[in-house]
Amino acid sequence: MAGSRVHIDLSHAIHHGLITYKGLPAPIVCDFLSRSDSRAFYDEGTSFQIGRIDMVANTGTYLDSPFHRFEDGKDLSELDLASVAGLDAVVARVAGLEGRSVDRRVFLPLDVRGKAVLVDTGWSRHWATDQYFEGHVYLTRDAAEHLREEGAALVGIDSLNIDDIADGARPVHTVLLGAGIPIVEHLCNLERLPAAGFTFTAAPVKVKGMGTFPVRAFATVE
Repeated sequence: MAGSRVHIDLSHAIHHGLITYKGLPAPIVCDFLSRSDSRAFYDEGTSFQIGRIDMVANTGTYLDSPFHRFEDGKDLSELDLASVAGLDAVVARVAGLEGRSVDRRVFLPLDVRGKAVLVDTGWSRHWATDQYFEGHVYLTRDAAEHLREEGAALVGIDSLNIDDIADGARPVHTVLLGAGIPIVEHLCNLERLPAAGFTFTAAPVKVKGMGTFPVRAFATVE
């Protein structure tokens, strides 16, 4: 029944001054046209606000398309909606596991074919603190190769980066985006999800010539 459907928000809110990733500028959120200024253009009692935001694409919870890594990869405007919306999904629970790296062994028990695979590391608890930027949990190349080989449709993580940021080759981005598998980073609330039996949506705006953009990621549980 439609009445039993629950949507669980998996996105961080974007606000003025938010630091998502050290070295990238924070967004500037302001009025382009304020309500008070708009009153000059409308009838008595009528006003509007038009907002303005200046930000880099990697802000908040965002999706990486293949173009982010590969010049000839699909950009945001070329993504099929079926690749980012209403995907059957599963959760890989790694919160509390020893060490920072997540290898293929975590995913072996899961049926990932055609599914969004969401990696619950528990790291989102550090969001908006200095700890978020230091010692984050990440996937290994081995894990990415397994997910590619087993036909995952999308991979998301609630951590700073799906790769070890000390590795300049960015193997996980390279393997997944090279196979046309979108990545969603900086998720949250994954601990609220069941292990399976839900769908995942993370649709970005349709912009040509860009490879990443914030999303309102959410799960739908029947």
